[in-house]
Amino acid sequence: MKNSLGKEIPESIEGLGKLIPYTGAWGLQDRLDEVKLVPVPAKARKPHYDKTCANLEEAIKKSQPFNGMCVSFHHHLRGGDQLIIQAMEIFKKLGIKDICIASSSLTTAHDCLVPFVLDGTITKIFSSGIRGELGRTVSEGALPNPIVIHSHGGRARAIKEGRIKIDIAILAAAAADNEGNATGQHGPSAFGSMGYGMIDAQYAKNTIIVTDNMVEFPCVPASVPAHYVDFVTEIETIGDAKKIAGGTTRITKAPLDLKIAKMAADAIIATDYFKNGISFQVGAGGASLAVAKYIRKAMIEKEVQGSFLLGGVTSVCTDMLEEGLFKSIFDVQGFDAAVSSSLLNNPKHIEISSDQYASPMNSGAMTNKIDVVALGALEVDTDFNVNVITSSTGDIMGASGGHSDTAAGANLSIVVAPSFRGRLPIIVDKVMTVVTPGESVDLVVTERGICVNPLRKDLEKQLKEAGLWVRDIKELAKEVEEIVGKPAHVATTDKIIGVVEYRDGSIIDVIRQPKK
Repeated sequence: MKNSLGKEIPESIEGLGKLIPYTGAWGLQDRLDEVKLVPVPAKARKPHYDKTCANLEEAIKKSQPFNGMCVSFHHHLRGGDQLIIQAMEIFKKLGIKDICIASSSLTTAHDCLVPFVLDGTITKIFSSGIRGELGRTVSEGALPNPIVIHSHGGRARAIKEGRIKIDIAILAAAAADNEGNATGQHGPSAFGSMGYGMIDAQYAKNTIIVTDNMVEFPCVPASVPAHYVDFVTEIETIGDAKKIAGGTTRITKAPLDLKIAKMAADAIIATDYFKNGISFQVGAGGASLAVAKYIRKAMIEKEVQGSFLLGGVTSVCTDMLEEGLFKSIFDVQGFDAAVSSSLLNNPKHIEISSDQYASPMNSGAMTNKIDVVALGALEVDTDFNVNVITSSTGDIMGASGGHSDTAAGANLSIVVAPSFRGRLPIIVDKVMTVVTPGESVDLVVTERGICVNPLRKDLEKQLKEAGLWVRDIKELAKEVEEIVGKPAHVATTDKIIGVVEYRDGSIIDVIRQPKK
């Protein structure tokens, strides 16, 4: 069957079941009556039950692991995470196989999982992203079941719908007490918000809190409260928080990227959204993160005070909060370990769950309240569709994250990217994999001009009146092709190695195994 973007989608896939084709950015609204939510698991313990375990292995054993189970993790430590590998070594030691990993994302720090895929310990993955050697291994067809790529909001929805059924949640905490009250806000490995782990703790049949900093009861603030927690254990280290800021979460210093960021900021300033009360988010990607620096400068010069900042939080965001440029920050994830002290000490810096952040399955998602979001891209096509997952070779090497969530909810969604990288065009006729649909992207900003979605004639008028360089995206794609040439077509097999869920659970695209 074909979805509304013309993508061929199987009616079902073994191991995943029946698939729903994407019908539009707000297609969920038309089928809410069909949605069935699962209840949170019933839990009960006798008075004065001791949750503490001598080590992680004991906690896992008490959680009664079994072949074919689903284990979840969060990725707040990003490149510094060391918990998943410790847990997987224990599962292998216990002889547990056919595991579904449901991590909120997977980075190059998780290349260590490759042997567990190859030996059948891991056979299914749900994640917002996958990179490095692990991504290449999955791209080569080593995983028996297609990886399911979802957005951060889509993950929260999938858990509430029971599409992701978590048997054991193993959640790193920078500090915890013997009852399981846990936080990421203070301790030697402080990483900030635990926003992606909150819904796991609530819906998992068994929740294990793992910390390298056991503190006296009560541990406050309790990002994850004790009544969701079954077991607690202390290990030597949960990871290296210094490695959180790196790659796509480090603000760029590259002159070209800074030029693009400045152009994006100028575009924002030229619109009616740049005014008192503006709400704002920047996504992962050096250039998109840099947009905040230029917005800060403009807000100071024009004496504009914003309402709130959202999402992946950097020190630039916390500086703007301290300076009074924004009244609050809603924080689901820190892109810099340094922001943890702001989250701990400033009551206007507010920790939120991924459900509150971006799920389409509630009536108050913060992504539905933002005015402006700046996002990155691997590819953008002439229909404004965005690819943030697959490389020029067809390999899986990126992350959906909150890309489609914020693009759908923002009044002004901007994608910032160079027109080409090296000899590879970024502005193309058709992206290899659609992650964020063009109907929810308003502007594409490159060093060769600003492209406005034809659906937003109001924006085109405002930008031209401000004297900004507005381009037709099809003309830009042609210009780029004349400079770098047309890339070779990536041949694929019929084998589907990945399924890209839109945030509402419908299938926006599939990823087929590239021929090597």
